[in-house]
Amino acid sequence: MDLDELPDGILVAGADGIVVSANAALLRMAKVPVDMVVGRHLSEAMPFDDLSGHTWFECMQPYAGLDIRTRISEQSWWSPRGNEYLVSASLIRDKPRGTVIRVIVSVRSARTRNMRDRERSDMVATVAHEIRSPLTGIKGFASTLLTKWSKFSDEQRQFMLETIDADADRLTRLITELLDAARIDAGRLTLRRGPVHLDELVRRVLVNVSAGSGHPFELTIRDDVPLIWGDADRLTQVVNNLIENALRHGHGIKQVIVQKSEHPDSTQGVVLEIHDSGPGIPVAERERVFSRFWKSGPGAGSGLGMYIVKGILNEHGGEIHILDSEGGGANVMVWLPVNEPDALTD
Repeated sequence: MDLDELPDGILVAGADGIVVSANAALLRMAKVPVDMVVGRHLSEAMPFDDLSGHTWFECMQPYAGLDIRTRISEQSWWSPRGNEYLVSASLIRDKPRGTVIRVIVSVRSARTRNMRDRERSDMVATVAHEIRSPLTGIKGFASTLLTKWSKFSDEQRQFMLETIDADADRLTRLITELLDAARIDAGRLTLRRGPVHLDELVRRVLVNVSAGSGHPFELTIRDDVPLIWGDADRLTQVVNNLIENALRHGHGIKQVIVQKSEHPDSTQGVVLEIHDSGPGIPVAERERVFSRFWKSGPGAGSGLGMYIVKGILNEHGGEIHILDSEGGGANVMVWLPVNEPDALTD
């Protein structure tokens, strides 16, 4: 393999510690010509330190130390310019417990790791905030009832218990969403596939939502909608989330359409369109809607709903797009392939 094809910086030194090779990535990081690295001793070619005056070569002693060492673990080190790098190394010996004849050093920027660390910290802070809010209500009312039960009327106690119940449901939903998001991140979201009539599934969701809101919603079915293969529970979760978003943020549902649709690659599928009556979503924000913890406007939930929706659709091989609805508002369009099992087509 050509070392220049590798994304990480690679530096190779011989038994005498003289650098014999450095790939293009390392030279880009060092911002020096090749003769400033190749031909120099490893201690000079690797001028990284720990910000306390201790250099990588002095601390790691790649040619000394225990003769059973074959690898130097990845650690953070700083260049003379103050940039942080992650440095690891392999020690090649002439025989087990023998002399080091070659040292292969790998160098990568710590910027990506630091960004991920910040993302994790932000996520932990967001999750803590989301969990603390319902817990505060549960703890507050429960403590009040325990210490001052006799001072409240039956109506007041009923109100407090209903609030505790609602906050507990909210906390349960949040934990479920966090688990779903974690499964999507890890690629472990599993589907129980089976035949699904998407038009009937959407109709059931609309009937349930209508019963809760008191407002009927009309479903338009065009063409002969084909049967698709997917996880009915997960797809119900998708439709529920999109309908609730249209009601909460889109100022109500204007139209819901289910129809047969062919993908540009000729794959047969079904399209669901949910048109709302809101102000629409700016083009610049349409991709951000599917990010974790993205929120907009009052009454926003955990910010995980659309992230989970996209993860479920991706697992089905589907797509979701946010468009402008004719006459104003947003049109959230979902496309799902038929995904008929091969065993049924033989």
